[in-house]
Amino acid sequence: MDMELRHDLIINFTPTGMIPTREMTPHVPLSAAEIVDDVLAAREIGITLVHLHARDAETERPTQSAAVYAAIIEGIRRQAPELVLGVSLSGRHFTEFERRAEPLSLDGSLKPDMASLTLSSLNFNHQASINAPDMVQRLAAAMAARGIKPELEAFDAGMINYAKYLIRKGMLTPPHYMNLLFGNIACAQADLLHAGVMLRDLPEDCLWAFAGVGDAQVVMNSIAIACGGGVRVGLEDNIWYDSARTRLATNADLLRRIHTLAEANGRAVMPSREFRRLLRLRDGDGYGCR
Repeated sequence: MDMELRHDLIINFTPTGMIPTREMTPHVPLSAAEIVDDVLAAREIGITLVHLHARDAETERPTQSAAVYAAIIEGIRRQAPELVLGVSLSGRHFTEFERRAEPLSLDGSLKPDMASLTLSSLNFNHQASINAPDMVQRLAAAMAARGIKPELEAFDAGMINYAKYLIRKGMLTPPHYMNLLFGNIACAQADLLHAGVMLRDLPEDCLWAFAGVGDAQVVMNSIAIACGGGVRVGLEDNIWYDSARTRLATNADLLRRIHTLAEANGRAVMPSREFRRLLRLRDGDGYGCR
């Protein structure tokens, strides 16, 4: 990789996700106002970027509504215009390209800096995320046309290989940012062997962060912090503070633990402005990438 392996700690904050409900935990932010409040509180603790999911106000189910994303982004940017904001284009609940791509239509100060691009289909415990090759390529092309940087998501080494294929085709341009996700039942497991293989296979000029599903979150976050990488952390991936599952976490709990681990490892948190510089994102209000 052209970029240095060790740099300031990227903290990618994932406050909501698609799975947690109020029945599972009272702490998950679901409404636009709740998500904004959690993100602004996280900014005070210290984060680099935010990976946003939107929920329907009536049903609390995931939505790709541009209007809901607009309310979230406007609320955050009013007080924290420097934060790098990404939106989810997940294939768990939505199969039509137009619906998945709807948040990419936002413009001006409501335009996201980044959008997620899961690089292949995969199975979760109870459902599949369908990301056919044509869908992945259409989403990548739509992001390129809108000047929105892909937030690449790889759940196993094969997905990294597919990213390299898209790079060779000119559909992804450096520098890149990739979340490496471990511990899902049908994908790379949360151990050093899987982590090492995926790091070895990363494309050139790529920033990266480790995420762990459920109990694997603190394990993979800890490994990433110790070896110089970034972390993805939040209630999207894990609602429990402890592996015994006796205490439900808040997003603030999870972030403060990351800061404790970062301090123990001598890692400063990367400011959003530095992340923007490394990924060549324009300053302020999501006007895309140069």
